Amino acid sequence: MELRKKAVRLRNPSAEICGDLVAPDMSQITILISSAGRRVELMKCFRSDAETLGVRLRIVALDAEPELSAACHFADASYRPPACLHSEFLPFVEDVVRRESVSLIVPTIDPELAAYSRNAERFTLLGATVNISAPGVVAVARDKLATAKVLGESGVAVPRTLPLEAALRNPEAWLGPVIVKPVDGSSSVGIQRLQDIREVETKGLEAGRYVVQELLQGIEYTVNMFVDSSGCAACAVPHRRIAIRGGEVSKGRTERVAALRGIADRIAAVLDGSRGAICFQAIVDARGIPAVIEINARFGGGYPLAHAAGARFSQWLLEAVLGRPCSASDDWREGLTMLRYDASVFR
Repeated sequence: MELRKKAVRLRNPSAEICGDLVAPDMSQITILISSAGRRVELMKCFRSDAETLGVRLRIVALDAEPELSAACHFADASYRPPACLHSEFLPFVEDVVRRESVSLIVPTIDPELAAYSRNAERFTLLGATVNISAPGVVAVARDKLATAKVLGESGVAVPRTLPLEAALRNPEAWLGPVIVKPVDGSSSVGIQRLQDIREVETKGLEAGRYVVQELLQGIEYTVNMFVDSSGCAACAVPHRRIAIRGGEVSKGRTERVAALRGIADRIAAVLDGSRGAICFQAIVDARGIPAVIEINARFGGGYPLAHAAGARFSQWLLEAVLGRPCSASDDWREGLTMLRYDASVFR
């Protein structure tokens, strides 16, 4: 597959640096945002931190439909790769990394994480670091049953979780509302909230692909955490999920919750091989006891709130690539509220 046949060049309305081939430059760094989609805010975080560090940043974006991706229009170059499960996906990305002299790769969606994690060394040999955890960590985070099992066995509270087909063999054990979700689901796609587990019979779901969890009551949080090169949770920023839209927080507020900070430390210890930006979701009940319902081994969709509060994960990743000391800390602003709104790109 020839790279040029898949390249899509888009005029960048906000960045200064454009062009086809970029020579290595000590004052410039190129990063690649994979499955860029709507991640304009994430790009802005990296641009802001690059400016703080005194380097020029060039952003390359990948997307299945770059012409219909807002983030691709804000990148300096965009490409249309094969699907992440296609055999040509990795060779294609490698070609982009070579062509654009990429130093950092930032995956953004769950389906592509395994490919990047299993092949991180291939990119290291090309001079590119991938913001990704070890394959075992990615596998646990991708599997809702494995997440509940691993965390539960480590002492972290989790909702009661079973394969749907197993739960249906004894529905009397599941009284009251439940959550049914794909075992490898992402972005809230396919989630069903049922008043009674027996309602599944009317939904036409393929039981083998789903898990059932008890429906927890309480305040829902996302915790964006940064795991440093030593495997420690250097920073953890909980935000209350005040309102959700399309699986991502649309209204949120940062809050310091000691129990959630403790869970972040525990996750980093239990999921050995966690690195960089990851996040988890939890429900804190009326007693103040949190239970983890999901882990994502990537930047969370609500990360820009943590960034605005002072948790500069993007800066810390750039520092590592530049060979500078990591300035990561847990010093961030509590009580910062994010209210998202729609913006448009016109071409």
